[in-house]
Amino acid sequence: MIASLYIKDFALIDELETSFEPGLNIITGETGAGKSIIIGALNILLGERAQLESIRQGAAKAIAEVILKTGEDEKLAALLLEHGVEPAPETIIRREVRHSGSRAFINDTPVQLSVLKQVGGLLVDLHGQHDHQLLLREENHREVIDSRPGVAAALEAYVRSFEAVSELRKQKAALQKRERELREKQELYRFQLRELRAADLKPDETEQLERDIRLLDSSEELNETAAKILTAGRDGKFNALDFLGMMEQALGQMAQLEPEFESYVQELETARISVEELLRFTEQYQTNIEFNPVQLETLRQRQAELRRLEKKYGKSPEALLTYMEEVEQTLSLADNFEAELEKLDVQIQKAAGVLGAKAKALHDARIAEGERLSGDIERELMHLGFRHARFAVVVRWREQSDGWIEIDGKRIACAADGADDLSFYISTNKGEAPKPLSRTASGGEMSRIMLALKSILAREQRLPVMIFDEIDTGISGPIAQQVGRTMRGLADTVQILSITHLPQIACMAHTHYVVRKTETDERTVTRIDRLSEEEHIREVARLMSGTDLTEAVLSSARELVASATAPQS
Repeated sequence: MIASLYIKDFALIDELETSFEPGLNIITGETGAGKSIIIGALNILLGERAQLESIRQGAAKAIAEVILKTGEDEKLAALLLEHGVEPAPETIIRREVRHSGSRAFINDTPVQLSVLKQVGGLLVDLHGQHDHQLLLREENHREVIDSRPGVAAALEAYVRSFEAVSELRKQKAALQKRERELREKQELYRFQLRELRAADLKPDETEQLERDIRLLDSSEELNETAAKILTAGRDGKFNALDFLGMMEQALGQMAQLEPEFESYVQELETARISVEELLRFTEQYQTNIEFNPVQLETLRQRQAELRRLEKKYGKSPEALLTYMEEVEQTLSLADNFEAELEKLDVQIQKAAGVLGAKAKALHDARIAEGERLSGDIERELMHLGFRHARFAVVVRWREQSDGWIEIDGKRIACAADGADDLSFYISTNKGEAPKPLSRTASGGEMSRIMLALKSILAREQRLPVMIFDEIDTGISGPIAQQVGRTMRGLADTVQILSITHLPQIACMAHTHYVVRKTETDERTVTRIDRLSEEEHIREVARLMSGTDLTEAVLSSARELVASATAPQS
């Protein structure tokens, strides 16, 4: 339950702090006093987006903080721990709205707005002035039924099966697309494969070609240079070997007279041997030099062919070898498409059979829960003045010629939310058949239907707090009194905060608050006061007759307040 609410520099509120009690907390006040501001502050605490205009003029930031007594709520604790928030018996939610943006905290830990919404959804149900319009949209009808325990397991099983079929159908669609693309390119791939095979590509061929061409192209120069080396080393009149021989002989003589020359004799001998080896290699190399213009032209043509393929395909010759393997695999796959598609069709058919069974189980669960909900709502509506109300949840298969499953000989379309359409029907007059709720109920009727629905869901889901912002729209008199009694009865198990303008509802309060607007230092401020028992009676009287509180009006107000606790006949 909400233990306290603190608001600072929010719209007309400079600073406001109030506590709330268990049971039915009624909030009244003149139009424009600031009741909607309090609801606005609660809204942002429950995860709604904050508007910068809500910051009080002249203030740096607006603050809203609520303390909720949550006890040891396991579901809430798990959610908080998932997002790094330490659970506690009291959950403190705080929002700060600055001109640069807003921040949210739970138990002093910063959290994202999405987390605030999840936590708020577990703790508080806030019904705004126009929320009854949610019943006009049939997609919300499905959510009401699917939130009930009898449907949850069937829906989860259906969703798993639906996702399995969806994945198989995606695989089939992707394979069919690939097959179409391949069929379109098949001739091109075959031509490319023939061309690449004919090219007889080899690894590292480009580098070898460049070396061979370079050597053939330089054969004359290589031969001439080799001849120069042989002449200088051995064949010339003055050559290196003769010179080294003469040097070696002279050094030998020196070494006999001066031992220090001995090492140089050895070095010179080594040099002579190296030159002899060089000359032998050069002579052999010269004999192998090939003067072959035809071979050179052949190599150049091969190099040109490789360059053409490289430019055409945008790949190096080495990469073309890999590409050729890929093309071979792709063309091989083309022959297997039919078998793969047949295999997928078998899998889809089998999975669709399972999906059909899950869809039927979900359909039956929705019908069963719809019947239970209809009975509960009819009983609630009777307490709210609909003596002859008939309510029905209509569940119909979603027939479609290309549906995924077959039920009773009809093709049924499947979606993530099921294979059926669901809508609420109602009749509020005796003898009339139920018709779609979205086309038959008036505004006042819709408010009461929403109250009946929320009363049932609050008991089932054990929601701790419900907030009603003028749910009395479009009703008055005895009907308003019935609405008030329903809210007071619901408040035995749920804390309720309700803004109202009707004395028939205000008189039902366990605790009554009044929101007042005053002027202080030429500034308008809003405050909220908890009323004593006598003040409660006077406020009910004001709602009945305005500011002229005669003794007769006060007496009527006392009777109205007394009726709140009187047993019903």
